[in-house]
Order: sequence, then structure tokens, then C-alpha cells
Amino acid sequence: MTKIVPKLCALAAAAALTVGSAGIAGAQNAPSSAQMAAPPAAANQPAGYPEEEGENAAENNAAGPAGATRPIEVPVLYVTSIEVLRGSAEPKIDIVRVTGLASSDGWSAPELVPFFYGRPADDVLDLQFVAQSPEQSQKADGFMPVSAIFPLDIGHTFKGVRVRAAANALQLMQLPGVTQTTIKALSGKDLIGKKFVENGPGGPGVVTAAELPRGFRTIAPTHGVGGIIHDPNRLDLILDDSNRIVMAFWE
Repeated sequence: MTKIVPKLCALAAAAALTVGSAGIAGAQNAPSSAQMAAPPAAANQPAGYPEEEGENAAENNAAGPAGATRPIEVPVLYVTSIEVLRGSAEPKIDIVRVTGLASSDGWSAPELVPFFYGRPADDVLDLQFVAQSPEQSQKADGFMPVSAIFPLDIGHTFKGVRVRAAANALQLMQLPGVTQTTIKALSGKDLIGKKFVENGPGGPGVVTAAELPRGFRTIAPTHGVGGIIHDPNRLDLILDDSNRIVMAFWE
């Protein structure tokens, strides 16, 4: 009996998560669906600094501490485009297609969910762009593209669509239509060995605060790290005594 009860509890918890997700999606009377963007993090990944094993060590993206207590589903880092497609066959259906950038490898199941309950007074559909975050911190090897779709109800009266990510938001005020933006912040790739400067001009071998994603954190040799909450959208830069970057990873 003691072995059966935990299994039943786990099944109940999984069912509750499924029902909760369905309730959010129905908040603005439109169903949601998603496209897989990146494979889930590898199973049995060791916590802390991973062991390096021969030639395969460079392919291991795990970095920093395990993030077992982080939320399963959080906003992706950036939204880069919104497109509303209208079908030609009757009844005509509008489909919202959104693209964006996740901070690192290891994100999965991107989807669009309504941001709040109830109908907005401005008739603009407000969505959040979320995905399942990696279970472990990831090396900063470049942003990863993600996308998702959200079909609207037949005969909807929305005048526009707004999509919110972790670090930006984008809106489209003509349906059907398309809008897009360019992300200029550095992804964290190829930062190791460069010198970090808070203010001042950039240049070869130098990285400035203005060039990095909002909310990044620098950790000097004499600095501790307060708190136990990991943010998969926060870039951590480990510095040496001369402010040179010796490791860059997303929590």
C-alpha cells in the first residue's frame, strides 16, 4: 500500500496541472496549441558541474547548479514576430502564429496562453509566450528559436493581438497582418575571455552592460550568491580578478 499511494498522488498532481492549463486557455474563449521547438534536457544529467568525458565534453551544455525548484513553465526570453493568418474557406478562421527566442538550449513545448481572465476593454487579445524551461542551468551558446500558434474563435471581435515574453512585448493592430522586431542584445555566446565593463565604449575583447540582455548578473571572485531561486532567463557571468569572463551560463 505504501508504494501505491505515492503513485496515485503523482497521477492526481499531473491531472491537476492539465486541468489548470485548460482553464487558463479558456479565459479569453480561444483554444491554444503549440509547436515543439527544442528537445527536452537530457535525462540523468548530473547536478552541479558536469563531468567532462573525452571528446564529448564540449557537447555538454549543462552548466552551474541544478534548477530543481524552478517553475516548470515560464515565459521565453523574447518574442520576435506576430502573424495572424486568415483562412479562405468558410467558416474563416484566424490563427495567431508567434516566433521568439529562448535563452538557451533545453526549452520545450512552447505555447501561447491568455495573460489574464476576462475580455479586455481595448479588444486586444493579450497573450503570454511560455515554454517548459530546462531542468538544469545551460551554457550560453546562443539563443534558440521557438514558435507557437493560437487559433481564435470563429467570429471573434478582437482588433489586435499583444504577446508578452520575459524581456519584451510586441503587438499587432491589424488583423490579418504581421509585425516583427530585431533583438540586438548579445546571446552570451563567445563571451568567455572578454573583459566586462559596466560603462564605457565597447570594442574587441570588451563587453559592456548595454550589450547584454536585461537582468544579467556578474559574479566576481569575492562575491557570494544570495537566494536559491534560479531564473532560466538570467545570464550569469563569472569574472576573474581582472573582470574577464571565465564562464557564461543561463540559470
